[in-house]
Amino acid sequence: MASDAISRLDNDPLIAVVGATDTPGKYGGIVYRNLKEKGYRVVAVNPSRSTVDGDPTVATITDIQPEPDIVTLVVPPTRTLSVLDEVAGFEDAAVWIQPGAADEEVRDKLDELGLMAVLDACIMVVSQPRPDRDIFDSSAAQ
Repeated sequence: MASDAISRLDNDPLIAVVGATDTPGKYGGIVYRNLKEKGYRVVAVNPSRSTVDGDPTVATITDIQPEPDIVTLVVPPTRTLSVLDEVAGFEDAAVWIQPGAADEEVRDKLDELGLMAVLDACIMVVSQPRPDRDIFDSSAAQ
């Protein structure tokens, strides 16, 4: 199922970045800006911030319309667990769990929910620039 999730990068996906931030050095912000700079449609998810990189944020993934195609998690495993329950309510979403965002409990939960997932692979390494797109304006996905 990981290959199905990875192949979504080829289809102009809407990507929710859970843990996006402007805090220097935090991977949530690094991942968000990297995907945005590559031309992906991204939405910052952070209940503690109103903006990330000048873009509006949402508090939870359930606030995103339309539903994201990929939910990438750049948060501690305890937070990952609660987001997985939200993703399970979506009709068709893949989960991309960045290194450090999973533990055995997260792995067990993924199996239990049967979610399409990529584990412990960095989306920044796998994703490629989208030369056909300008930098995405995330406010259009709200």
